[in-house]
Amino acid sequence: MTTPDPIEQRRILKTAIPGPRSAELHRRKLSAVSAGVGVGLPVYVERAGGGVLVDVDGNQLIDFGSGIAVTTVGNAAPRVVERVRAQVADFTHTCFMVTPYEEYLAVCEALNELTPGSGEKRSALFNSGAEAVENAVKVARSFTGRQAVVAFDHAYHGRTNLTMALTAKNMPYKHRFGPFASEIYRVPMAYPFRWPTGPQNCSDEAFEQFVSLVHAQVGEENTAAVLLEPIQGEGGFIVPAPGFVRRVADWCTQHGILFIADEIQTGFCRTGDWFACEFEDVVPDLITTAKGIAGGLPLSGLTGRAEVMDVVQSGGLGGTYGGNPVACAAALGSIETMKADNLNARAKAIEALVLPRLQQLAAKYSQVGDVRGRGAMLALELVADAGDLTPNSVLTGRVNAFCHAQGLVTLTAGTYGNVLRLLPPLSISDELLAEGLDILEQAFAASI
Repeated sequence: MTTPDPIEQRRILKTAIPGPRSAELHRRKLSAVSAGVGVGLPVYVERAGGGVLVDVDGNQLIDFGSGIAVTTVGNAAPRVVERVRAQVADFTHTCFMVTPYEEYLAVCEALNELTPGSGEKRSALFNSGAEAVENAVKVARSFTGRQAVVAFDHAYHGRTNLTMALTAKNMPYKHRFGPFASEIYRVPMAYPFRWPTGPQNCSDEAFEQFVSLVHAQVGEENTAAVLLEPIQGEGGFIVPAPGFVRRVADWCTQHGILFIADEIQTGFCRTGDWFACEFEDVVPDLITTAKGIAGGLPLSGLTGRAEVMDVVQSGGLGGTYGGNPVACAAALGSIETMKADNLNARAKAIEALVLPRLQQLAAKYSQVGDVRGRGAMLALELVADAGDLTPNSVLTGRVNAFCHAQGLVTLTAGTYGNVLRLLPPLSISDELLAEGLDILEQAFAASI
């Protein structure tokens, strides 16, 4: 089998974005695919690698999205490709619950080794982040004998019925899709930029509100789990105030409540650690993973303390495709790449290069209200002006559209649609990063 030539790591614009072939394919999309499946940038990709996406018109776009933090090791990463090719040639599916295979075991062993905590652990594999979260809730309820689950403002946990209930944002994720699963309770997130009394009070006051609300409205004795993203993803890359995650986890331990870390977007080197909760030395009882785990193939995991994970009856966890052997092979290639290329260090190097440029934008434009994030998970929150924190989704859309037209794939996020989030693959070159940031600066200059 011939290997395609490596993609030259530079931006090339041969047509307008989107080009004519992409426009033709998008017309087919509109007539064949449900309108409920949206598209942020209707550019149809033909090849991808490193930090570049090549579309059907021959344009080469700089990738600041990684398929929403999925292609962390880069598209078509060599170790992933090699393992996937070998596995496809061997077999593509048997269903692990019928006739198991070693690849599933190897991924679970890797998760048990890499996730925080030195105690004995167990893992189970699924297809998507939402499935991992659903199964985390099942395990927590089974282990504790309790029903209530506490989630946070601005949280995003998925699109299934239970995970829609856990997700905070209505449009487009929940609108007209109810009724939702019961026994879900919401508490404020320690959101420093928007905390009413200022960021200096955020950690203490948010924790006090969390404790008070759970005690008064739920009852500690009724609470099975608290579910938290160590850095919120779709909610706007909100980095909780320092110490908040640690205090919530400790409080859970005191009350026999399981602390679930949703590391679906933050995990696997994205923030400069294997997992974002390591930043505050937090060891969750359960941790959900997906996105960056398998280099672009659908796979998710749930990992936790052995005594917690083993409480579920045989057959209570699983799924026909969960832990598919090809996806497992991709995960092993991805993890091998992360270790061999020291991608935690690379994420920190990306932060060191990108963060000062974003801070310069904030110093120049009063509409950049906040710069935040960690590693290669960074964001700008746009507001009306200095002193007026009204979310500026209109400006966010203009900046995003300018970037797209110039061949830079950017993403928006946030409860109010006013956050630009940057999620470059960790394989991207410094040169492409710098050029992408140049385009971002041009976008602000042209949009304000």
